[in-house]
Formats: sequence, C-alpha cells, structure tokens
Amino acid sequence: MINTAEHFDVVVVGAGISGLSAAWHFKNERPGTRFVVLEREASFGGTWLTHKFPGIRSDSDLYTFGFRFKPWVGPPIATAEEIRAYLGEMIAENDLSQYLRFGHTIETAEWSSETSTWTVTARLDSGETRTFTANFLYMAQGYFKHRQGYMPEWPGMADFKGPIVHTEEWDGSIDYAGKRVALIGSGATAATVIPAMANTAEMVTMVQRSPTYFFPAANANETADMLRALKVDEEWVHEITRRKINFDQDTVCRRCVEEPEAVKAELLEAVRSLLPEGFDMKHFTPSYRPWRQRLAFVPNGDMFEAIRDGKAGVVTGEIARFTENGLAMTDGTTVEADIVLAATGFNLCVMGDIAFRIDGKPLDWNDTVTWRGMMFTGVPNMVWVFGYLRASWTLRADMVSRFVCRLLDHMADRGASAVVPALRPEDHNMPLSSWIDTDDFNANYILRGQDKLPKRGDKREWQHTQDYWREKDEFPALDLDDRALVYSGAQAGSIAAE
Repeated sequence: MINTAEHFDVVVVGAGISGLSAAWHFKNERPGTRFVVLEREASFGGTWLTHKFPGIRSDSDLYTFGFRFKPWVGPPIATAEEIRAYLGEMIAENDLSQYLRFGHTIETAEWSSETSTWTVTARLDSGETRTFTANFLYMAQGYFKHRQGYMPEWPGMADFKGPIVHTEEWDGSIDYAGKRVALIGSGATAATVIPAMANTAEMVTMVQRSPTYFFPAANANETADMLRALKVDEEWVHEITRRKINFDQDTVCRRCVEEPEAVKAELLEAVRSLLPEGFDMKHFTPSYRPWRQRLAFVPNGDMFEAIRDGKAGVVTGEIARFTENGLAMTDGTTVEADIVLAATGFNLCVMGDIAFRIDGKPLDWNDTVTWRGMMFTGVPNMVWVFGYLRASWTLRADMVSRFVCRLLDHMADRGASAVVPALRPEDHNMPLSSWIDTDDFNANYILRGQDKLPKRGDKREWQHTQDYWREKDEFPALDLDDRALVYSGAQAGSIAAE
C-alpha cells in the first residue's frame, strides 16, 4: 500500500494547551490556513491528560494559564479535570476537532531547501506509518517526557518491600489508604500530592534534599470576585483580572532580584503562620533567592493543614539507602514507609525526541542559537513553543501563535517560501552560552539537559527570556524584516491564507 503524503500549510505537533492555542489562532486569525494538529496521545490536553497522580492540579492561576480569548470562570487553581473541561469547551466552541488527529507519534522531520517543505513521518498506534508535508512546522509538544519521570538511583532500592513509583508514572490501582507514604522531593508536585494523599493515608512524609519556597494563599481572586459582584461581563472580568495578576507577578519578580531578603522573609512568615508552633523552619528555608526555581503555590494552605493535623511530615537530608521498610538517612534517622513515591522531577525532552534532518544532515539542537526563544539558526520555517517558567506558560504560547500568524502573512506578502534566523555580521563574535542563565533560573531538569538545548547569545534577540512583561509589548512590534530573518524564494509557493 502506497503511503501518500498529505500536504498542509502548517503541521502542529502536540494537542496540549500550546497546540490548541495555535489551532485557535490559525482558524480565527488566519482563516484559510490549511493545518493539522498531530498528537501522540489518544486525546487532547497534554500534561492534563497524562498526569494521573493524586490531586493533580495547576500551579499557575487559570486567569493567565487559560487562553486570552476564552474567559476562565472558576477558582484560580484548577484540577486537571476542570482544565480538560475548559479545553474541551474551547475545542467545541471553535469547531477545532476537525483539525485534531490523535494516536500519531512523530518519528522524523526532514527539511528540503529544494522544495521548501518539511516531511514528517508519524507512527500510528496500529503500527502503520503516515507521511505529512508542510511549509511550516509548529512544535507545541512541550519540553519533558510524559509518563517517564527522572528517577535517581539509591542503594538498596531492590530491598524495599513496597511499590516504588514516580509521580509521572502513577498507577491509579495503588491503594495508599491507611499506608505510610514516603514522598521524595519537594516543589509543586509535592504540594499537590501531600494534601490529596493525607486524606486517606496513615502518614505522608516529604523527604527532601533541600527546601523549596512555598506561597500559600486562598484559592480565590479578590479582583475577579469584586468585578463579578458588580455584574461586570466575564470578558472584562477575565481581561482586568489577567492584567492585575500579571502586574502583581511583575512586581514580585523584580523584588526577588532587587530585595530578595525581604521577599524571602515574607514567604517564610506566610508559611510559619500555618505551621504548628515551634515547627523547625529549616524545612522550608531554601539556600537560594526566591524565583531561581519555581515558587510552589499552595491553595488555601492545604499542605500545611495536613502537617498541622499530624497527617504529613517533613524530613530534610540525604537518603543513604532504601531498606525493606523505608529509607535510611545519612544522619542515622529512618523514614518508615509502605509506599515510596518519587516527585523527583522531569526528564527533558527537546523537540519531542524527533529525529530532525536539514537537507539530509542530522540536526543537533545544541549547535543552533535561538532567536527570541522560538526560532533557531539554520532551521527554516519552524517555531518551538517554550513558555514561561515564572509566568504562566500560556501567555507565551498565545504570543507565539499570534507571531506565527503575522510571520506567515508577511511571507505571503513577500512571496517567500522560507525564512530562517541567521547571525548578522555584528553577531558573529557574540559569546554563546546555555539556553537559560542558571544564575537566573536553575531548575534541575534544565541543568541536566543543557547539552541538548539550543544556545543563547548575549543580546536580547538571541535569548529565551522569562520577561513576559517586556515581551508582551515587544512581540507585536517585532520587525519581520530584521536582518536576523533571512527569506528565500517561492519554489514551493508562498504560504497564503485564502
């Protein structure tokens, strides 16, 4: 049977929140664009589909994690089920199902300068292979391996009598009712799992090598509640609340750099006020300044309520080895456990682990330099959505979607079939370094994968930044005729919207 390639203007990889943003923008802001969204999983949702661990919920507020074009009307922190329902509503309201194809695992992507097209091969769940060609490739597949978390190795793991499972690989059949659970790790995942498991487990002990900053607050938004009480339309509630949240986040991020000790004191006091009197604050006092890693939001302080009620505890230190009945720490103490749950982070997945080739040559992403954190030198007609880590991911996903619509219009106006970032003469002696400045943000999963990621330069246009508050004004004004963007002819025709 001949595998005939289907051709599109754009192939979008991934039907999570980034891919769905792209689909909405292509349909609504660039009507006539021929596109398809290819997704490996059996349905949409990305993280909110694959994450199954107890209590799974957002760690960003849904007013900004939700789309700019669809108001969020629930509590700021939402469960995976609520987020999937929101995404499903957006798909139905915009008739996007026709563009979504599930069960397609992308294996290769090859660019041909001769035809100005990408050829993408996908393996279906049946084992069959499908081929797609496209003028433009939109990578919206995320940045970590779903269903496979980062699991360190400790001596004695084979000796432990109970199950050892990573949160990324949680098996819903595991019964933890009345059991002692040792949760290894800290951060947003731990803050989610602990209160959820503490309801039925005998005891949940968070075993952490080093503390994380937590930010406890009510799962409500005063601005939104006030506007609703005044009978303001939801579209206005959404927009005003988003602006207020982003303004406040900008203030906090700047203060973390300008007056880190003051912010640290405020965060620690908020935690101390929710803990039992005399609780040792060493367990919640990180060694780094706030926002060098993500702040973990704790809605309604529920994790600290579990600690206060004696249903959860914290141990800070190094694990020496696993034993039959738990963990032995290097300080000689032990943590008794029936189940060990690892919330030890992600494995980085750059460009979906797809085998890329440019004109027959294998592509090493570490040999490229990023332009604006979304395009890459030597890689034509492609963007990658890598959202914000300090602000909501979706803020950048929506901005990249709008930018690509504008870029495709510009290419059509020029009659160009290809565009590729290239260092300008003034950039050739520019110092190059890792994808993210580790003095600014040092999450372990990124540190472990720097050699797989594109490089950045010392000029703003050759970097991925965490600065939504500048980029929200910069992106709409980006000069599409900048010399860093090199356009070429129309061998395969321009990407025209009808």
